[in-house]
Amino acid sequence: MKTPVTIIGAGLGGLTLARVLHVHGIPATIYEADPSAAARTQGGQLDIHEDDGQRALNAAGLTEEFRKIIHVGGDATRMLDERGEVLLDDPADDGTGRPEVLRGDLRQILLDSLPADTVRWGKKLAGVSAVGDGSHELTFADGSTVHAELLVGADGAWSKVRPLLSGATPEYVGTTFIETYLYDADERHAATADAVGEGAMYALTPGTGITAHREVGSVLHTYVQLKRPAEWIADIDFTDSGAAARIAAEFDGWAPELTALITDGETAPVPRMIYALPNDHRWDRVPGVTLLGDAAHLMPPSGDGANLAMFDGAELGNAIAAHPDDIDSALTAYETAMFHRSAATAVDAWEILDLCLGGNAPHGLVDFLSGTVEQARN
Repeated sequence: MKTPVTIIGAGLGGLTLARVLHVHGIPATIYEADPSAAARTQGGQLDIHEDDGQRALNAAGLTEEFRKIIHVGGDATRMLDERGEVLLDDPADDGTGRPEVLRGDLRQILLDSLPADTVRWGKKLAGVSAVGDGSHELTFADGSTVHAELLVGADGAWSKVRPLLSGATPEYVGTTFIETYLYDADERHAATADAVGEGAMYALTPGTGITAHREVGSVLHTYVQLKRPAEWIADIDFTDSGAAARIAAEFDGWAPELTALITDGETAPVPRMIYALPNDHRWDRVPGVTLLGDAAHLMPPSGDGANLAMFDGAELGNAIAAHPDDIDSALTAYETAMFHRSAATAVDAWEILDLCLGGNAPHGLVDFLSGTVEQARN
């Protein structure tokens, strides 16, 4: 195939696609709005699953590099009640099932595996239009334009490419995650560090929860989970010094070592309102364009999003390599399989969200995790 692939978005999905295409000798260019790879933080820890994320990295020829960045012990799981009492304490396994890595480290090994000119930084897509024969004209915020014969939208929840295929828009699911950090936690926040343990910690009640993950360097990365209307979130000034106290007030009576994850952070809390596309989001085949990752199937966070995006990228890259002279067949094969797996995963994601914050929290998630652990051991 001589026609280069144009990818919008240098997230994990877009980078995996570019890497798999590179392995097959197919040229690709990624256009990314960020001015550089270091322009913003890349999120926290990810557990990389055997059946999708690890398969994608294998297709990309990066399994060895991936193994070097694993946070050993990061897959330990602990469930607490609001008083800090332990409900479940599952130690780390041998690191082969769902090993944990930092998103930024994973992104970096993908970037390092590509030719230096693959990613064009500072290219924020302003508009895109079909120009016939399955090709598209892209216009960027800096005024430049690009002609794309095969266009892939890997540009996340608010994709500028999605309207070429679908009129669907993400909707707020009624839950917001508020992000906080504690640094040098073992020395400065010892009781909280002990409560979190060596991996992931969940403390959940109906509608309200705190999840935290220990990251490399004695960092505790927290997502405070609240089922609240969008108006309630909008009423908080997260730049104000009193924002953390207002959020912590929702946890009245909780153990202080847990609420310290909210009140003792060195950085301002950051709200992450959770949006989703319909579970069965799909579109009719449109020549010369497709989507992957959150652009295609945005769903509540459940540990599957990054894995699914990378697997989309690998599967799309392999499909293009398998049909180099019939791109429409490649996209049809990719989309048919992607629609099926993403719809099934979206159902699971909603179930996980309900286990975390629904009326049976935390016992529903304790039972679920206990069953998963027992199944893995058997």
